[in-house]
Amino acid sequence: MSKSKIICYNIDMSTRKPTGRQRQTSKKPAAARKTGSYSKTKKSSKVYIPAYKAIILCLFVIIICLVLLLVSTLSKTGSQSLTQDEISITRRFEDKSEGKEPPAKETPKEEVKPKKTEQPKVKPAEPKVEEKTEQKPEQKVEEEKEEKPAPKKQGFGFAKASRSAQLCFVFDDGGQNLDQLKKFLDLPFPITVAVLPQITHSVEAADLVRKSGNEVILHQPMQSVNASIDPGPGALTPDMTDDQLISQLFVNINQIGPVAGMNNHEGSGITADAEKMALVLQMASENGIYFLDSRTNVETKVPYVAKELGYSYYERNIFLDKEKTRENALAELKKGLALANKNGSVIMIGHIWSADFLPQLLKEAYPELKEKGYTFCVVSKSNALKQ
Repeated sequence: MSKSKIICYNIDMSTRKPTGRQRQTSKKPAAARKTGSYSKTKKSSKVYIPAYKAIILCLFVIIICLVLLLVSTLSKTGSQSLTQDEISITRRFEDKSEGKEPPAKETPKEEVKPKKTEQPKVKPAEPKVEEKTEQKPEQKVEEEKEEKPAPKKQGFGFAKASRSAQLCFVFDDGGQNLDQLKKFLDLPFPITVAVLPQITHSVEAADLVRKSGNEVILHQPMQSVNASIDPGPGALTPDMTDDQLISQLFVNINQIGPVAGMNNHEGSGITADAEKMALVLQMASENGIYFLDSRTNVETKVPYVAKELGYSYYERNIFLDKEKTRENALAELKKGLALANKNGSVIMIGHIWSADFLPQLLKEAYPELKEKGYTFCVVSKSNALKQ
């Protein structure tokens, strides 16, 4: 039979129900179908990869990934180690540069310094500097605020000086206490000190005054109107003869001298006696010293005798410590300033025994008095001379 007939036969047989005999005889064609289907699969077959090959392929891919990871990590660690090596090299270079100048070959490495070494050093240092600089002005402002209220001392309210008015300060009773005397010698302006004769510290006190650059005069004791008051050693008394009086003055002047002048200690009784005062003024003129009338008696004859005989003299204007208080001394000082502005000069007398308050008051008053235009001088250089 031809091939076309066989195919047709197979189709017809597939449509019919097989009989028992046919079931037996159809085994061969089934085998033939199997062989035919196998031949068809060979012609249109697909490629299938075996399982073991797929596993090998996956392992290969995993190995490649691991290798790539290792390479990347090694490159990072290598770069970090390089930077650390470079930093260590730059640090060594800096250590050498501090001690010695770097050689010419290593100069290119200096360009690396600002990039790597300066950044970690500068950043932490900047906030510290800012904190210090910010705190300093605040502290200064606080200190200024605390210091401003401190100088709240009010001035003395002294009047301004007229034509550079002169102030002459005389301190009596020198020679009694050296410690008290030294407080007056520390005053910041020139003074005149009247030293008592023939007492314990007479000579020493006069020497201290001269060494300090101030003026020394004899504080001559004289009998007061009240005869019960003892004027002290070396005094002039009403019952003395002219020779006795002159000799006593000579002894006292030589003990304290050299002196620029003399004034009376007590002496209200002698200064009211014109004859006795004529001898005193004559003695002063012959020795080239001035006489300062302390004016312990309103009825003093010194102005009258000086005018009659043609002698010049000085006279006291203010007693600073008639009452031994700071308030009284300040009030008397202001009176003296008014007289200085009126007459051009003033002579104010205090006492060494007021050392507990008078020197301190005058020290405090001095800056303002100077600022207001007052001048300070000793008696012999003042314009207060009476003629």
